[in-house]
Amino acid sequence: MARSTLPMALAVAAAFTIGMYPTTAAASPPGTKDVTAVLFEWNYASVAKECTATLGPAGYGYVQVSPPAEHIQGSQWWTSYQPVSYRIAGRLGDRTAFQNMVNTCHAAGVKVVVDTVVNHMAAGSGTGTGGSSYTKYNYPGLYSSPDFDDCTSQVTNYQDRWNVQHCELVGLADLDTGEEYVRKTIAGYMNDLLTLGVDGFRIDAAKHIPADDLANIKSRLTKPAAYWKQEVIYGAGEAVQPTEYTGNGDVQEFRYAYDLKRVFNNEKLAYLNNYGEGWGYLSSSVAGVFVDNHDTERNGSTLNYKDGAKYTLANVFMLAWPYGAPDINSGYEWSDADAGPPNGGKVNACWQDGWKCQHAWPEIKSMVAFRNATRGQSVTNWWDDGNNAIGFGRGSKGYVAINHESSSLTRTYQTSLAAGTYCNVQNNTTVTVNSNGQFTATLGADTALAIYAGKSGC
Repeated sequence: MARSTLPMALAVAAAFTIGMYPTTAAASPPGTKDVTAVLFEWNYASVAKECTATLGPAGYGYVQVSPPAEHIQGSQWWTSYQPVSYRIAGRLGDRTAFQNMVNTCHAAGVKVVVDTVVNHMAAGSGTGTGGSSYTKYNYPGLYSSPDFDDCTSQVTNYQDRWNVQHCELVGLADLDTGEEYVRKTIAGYMNDLLTLGVDGFRIDAAKHIPADDLANIKSRLTKPAAYWKQEVIYGAGEAVQPTEYTGNGDVQEFRYAYDLKRVFNNEKLAYLNNYGEGWGYLSSSVAGVFVDNHDTERNGSTLNYKDGAKYTLANVFMLAWPYGAPDINSGYEWSDADAGPPNGGKVNACWQDGWKCQHAWPEIKSMVAFRNATRGQSVTNWWDDGNNAIGFGRGSKGYVAINHESSSLTRTYQTSLAAGTYCNVQNNTTVTVNSNGQFTATLGADTALAIYAGKSGC
């Protein structure tokens, strides 16, 4: 979601607000590859290279890029979430770089989702990254004072629908999305992105926009079937709930990420045997899931890269488990939660200059192909030790075991796989399944095993 120049505490509070997707929603991203690499604050030239080098070959279906709009100046990451115009003229690249990125990713077999900021415009005044001058409530050639909601105070009460959807998220100028001109202008921005080949949108701060307003905007798109996922953060007892938005498309299921942190930190992996709808979450067909995103890795509500093996194993589990459409957050090291991207967003190489490249970690990347190979298969042959070691199959297509115990584990696993030799893609060793569908393996502490049909050699 967005952040303003207000104190961090306000931004974190604001993080509990956001979401979006189509009126006839597909069951997660259309196609056979539903994993999205979220290359947070990568510039568009770097995204293009990564589509060719890693994302396409690994089997990622989508890449999500940071907002392509002119925004306020400043080095902090959240400046990207304070637009001053809808021109593609931000820190991460111009229109030509964006167009080249879309074309390059498509050539690599990767579709492009755009993080889209349409709930609000920037606060303050000044000159944007593309040279546009602005003051709050006046963005020349785009919006003026009548285009904003009458409430000019901050959102303060999440039990009050009107307050959440008409007042200002951390002081940012809140667009009146009930107005014809505003709806038409937002749709015009999104349609412009569609002309550049964009395949879908992640709607930032959707919780602050009435679901009917979003449905109206979506109906104006030249490609109304374009993929939508909406940021609508669940809050118990809140006036605005994620289920209101599923008619528009996918909704990001924040409870999935919150609960994974709690399970991996304090509970038992054995509890995950009915993860998803069995835990009261959204229907799998409209849920966007993640271990962390750019907000939650900073506000501490989820695991993040600093959690080491727990973080890796949580991503392995998410990619192996058939619920929702997964996002892999891929950002950069930070100690200052406000810090913007290294090198202004240019990635010279993964694991240099602070770029974490979680999407390319071998344990995570290898699971993308696993997910693609096991698509449509239900969970079979669940096993757990009553604590933090689990194993489960995906029909006759794959099997995963995760050992989150503090010591190594040796056992014989029962699968529904055909007899043969398989590659454990977690460490590139071979596994032999016998005629009864069984194999014996030793897993070190905090490691995993994953085998699937069609991957015999390492």
